[in-house]
Amino acid sequence: MVIATSGSTGRPKGVELSAAALTYSARASLDRIGAAPGDRWLLCLPATHIAGIQVLVRSLVAGTEPVVAGHLSPAAASGCAHVSIVPAQLRRLLAEGAWADTFTSVLLGGAAAGAGLIAAARDAGVPVVTTYGMSETCGGCVYDGLPLDGVAVSAGGDGRIRITGPVLFSAYRLRQDLTAAAFDDGWFRTSDLGVLDASGHVTVRGRADDVINTGGEKVVASEVASVLETCPGVREAVVVGRLDEEWGERVTAVIVPDNSAQPPTLDLLSRHVRERLPRYAAPRELVLLDALPMLPSGKPDLEILRREQSPAENVTR
Repeated sequence: MVIATSGSTGRPKGVELSAAALTYSARASLDRIGAAPGDRWLLCLPATHIAGIQVLVRSLVAGTEPVVAGHLSPAAASGCAHVSIVPAQLRRLLAEGAWADTFTSVLLGGAAAGAGLIAAARDAGVPVVTTYGMSETCGGCVYDGLPLDGVAVSAGGDGRIRITGPVLFSAYRLRQDLTAAAFDDGWFRTSDLGVLDASGHVTVRGRADDVINTGGEKVVASEVASVLETCPGVREAVVVGRLDEEWGERVTAVIVPDNSAQPPTLDLLSRHVRERLPRYAAPRELVLLDALPMLPSGKPDLEILRREQSPAENVTR
């Protein structure tokens, strides 16, 4: 199979995935979540992206028929034990509430999810399993911080996460140069920064190309976004770097407020971040939106957020 990467930070690449890699990933996933014989999957993600494809492969490996739906709904979920969704879908699931705990497992991936969202889901009885992976690893290969069986993860001296195991892609289609650059002695060198603790638990800090250089200091955008999502009045948060003549880049908070009539202020957000992270990580610009621009994969469109001024409120200091 050849599948395009999400293109969330640039031009998509064609990722070549073997049948062996796809089926290994599917079996390891089914084993990890303890899927029972006959369990059905709900497909409510695009089947042109790896998360959607893997719902189909897991169903194929398990010998069950997937339920294919255009969106997440109680009617579509009827009779399904497992589903794979992105954070935006989880927020909608929690908002509806009444049927949030009907699944045996809810695989959450595609984009970073704040600790507050995950905690709220688990408090509501949603059996969330956080996943980390990408097209090059046949989708999620780290569940709740622990690699799937047969997968090994390390962090290099540059802080980048490296992955090896039978779930890896074969090559970037027609790009031998990119393929050679991506591998280091059999390890796939990802674009993500992360750390491993003594027990092998993986914590993803964010993308290496999402690091904002502001006034000579380096800020990991997703770490700031995670802190902002714990601030009162914030429903969703994304952080990007925008060009700034004085600072090189300015830390910009893009916020979807809980209440658009009373949104959080830039001062409140900056103070909230300064209490938890270094002062230079505090946002200097605030953009308020009714909804984040999203890619078909369910990831925020960072390129648009970096280069475009929002038609909504934009506050800078």
